[in-house]
Amino acid sequence: MTPHDLGRASCVCRKWRYTIRNPVFWRNACLKAWQLSGVVENYKILQSKYEGSWRKMWLLRPRVRTDGIYVSRNTYIRAGVAEWKVNNPVHLVCYFRYMRFFPSGRFLYKNSSQKVKDVAKCMNFRASSTDCVYKGHYTLSDNQVEAAVLYPGLRPTVLRIRLRLRGTTVGANNRMDLLSLVTSGVNDSEINDPDEDILGVVEGWQDDESHNPDVPAVSHRRGMMPFVFVPFHEVETTVLNLPVEKMDYFVPG
Repeated sequence: MTPHDLGRASCVCRKWRYTIRNPVFWRNACLKAWQLSGVVENYKILQSKYEGSWRKMWLLRPRVRTDGIYVSRNTYIRAGVAEWKVNNPVHLVCYFRYMRFFPSGRFLYKNSSQKVKDVAKCMNFRASSTDCVYKGHYTLSDNQVEAAVLYPGLRPTVLRIRLRLRGTTVGANNRMDLLSLVTSGVNDSEINDPDEDILGVVEGWQDDESHNPDVPAVSHRRGMMPFVFVPFHEVETTVLNLPVEKMDYFVPG
């Protein structure tokens, strides 16, 4: 059973509430969620910070969630074409940034104007090139997430993402603030395999650093709305599916 299932089961009756206190359930969940830290390191953190309680560690230690998709909804105003020089229409453009994380340290990234319910179907490693889903790697240190994804092509470009993990309630981990978003050029000699750990390649780079003079480093200031976590069982019903006519602006909270 997943921790989400355990929480729902505890609401059924007192026996279930006592049953889910079994540390075996929470130990397995913790070791899977923080598998990049290793078993030994996780046990050290358990004893030093969480009084030996796996359940307490699950609730209080920052973690990226893997049972859904993080979504950043962004909007901007675009001027339209004036007709007969009488009026100048404007359009409210809406697009999304999508990130799906995996316990192995890999993640999927996609920019799209498509709604959550449509994108969720292709956010997997079986996605075709036409889906424009890119693979990357990430690391988690306390509540800081460092991620990088490679855009292949004639001029390979790496997107470096720095995020801060937080939650609206204890243990939720359902928000991620975008701290920085930088695109830089990389040399062909630095990339041996499109699936290699691109985060290791750009480790230690400055925000204004680029290894390809044709692709200067750009620190983006637009499209920086916080990410909101949407569990898979809510992708069809989340308010993020609403069109701009019904929700022109979304406050992540």
